[in-house]
Amino acid sequence: MGLMDGKKGLVLGVANDHSIAWGIAQALHREGAQLGFTYVGEAIERRVRPLATSLGATLIEPCDVSSDEQIDALMAHTREVFGQIDFLIHAIAFANKDELNGSYLKTTRAGFRVAMEVSAYSLTALVKAADPILAPGASVITLSYYGAHKVLTNYNVMGVAKAALEASVRYLAADLGPRGIRVNAISAGTIRTLAASGVGNFRSLHRNVAEHAALRRNVTIEDVGNTALWLCSDLSSAVTGDVIYVDAGFNIMGPRKSED
Repeated sequence: MGLMDGKKGLVLGVANDHSIAWGIAQALHREGAQLGFTYVGEAIERRVRPLATSLGATLIEPCDVSSDEQIDALMAHTREVFGQIDFLIHAIAFANKDELNGSYLKTTRAGFRVAMEVSAYSLTALVKAADPILAPGASVITLSYYGAHKVLTNYNVMGVAKAALEASVRYLAADLGPRGIRVNAISAGTIRTLAASGVGNFRSLHRNVAEHAALRRNVTIEDVGNTALWLCSDLSSAVTGDVIYVDAGFNIMGPRKSED
């Protein structure tokens, strides 16, 4: 028997087979979970649908998380297909590319609003809509990043949005905790994904992390997927409101020793 046998849930945020959400979906499927997927737009659908089908997905639906109507439609269809769900994976973030280069000071009002709505508020909107179909003991997971706590060159407004996302995790965990529903974030290390490609000078950051992380390597989508599997399973039944770092120990390291 797999850790997730009999469990059903949604994975939002797969863009291609390099996505962190795809690593999570593969880990959940490997342990017996039934999965539903979402996409935004025809271009993403063309990449997501074959991946979802390869895992036997019975639900593949459009969902723009900036639309309450589309979120409600997604949850209504999810109820029809699954009844209740045991997990919800939120792997969604967006900021305009020109906001992720140069100084944070140049952030525009419109750019700030978009980043916060899509990257932070969407978690709350999805959980609110999913609330009636979340099974007792269900697990909600979102993805954060080190830039929520430390200033990283070019991460800018996305760092602010991730900080708001992590605060949302704590408040949602408190709201849903009495029903045994857990809400956590995974702060993943630098991974070459479609979303990461929008951050200026990402390649340099990627090399730097590998050189200075405690394990002296970057992480993979499989590393993150295995941690998400643990958080979705009953093995983490007392873990909620937390941010779990999966970054090869980069976040624990202080300044480098200077060369003599």
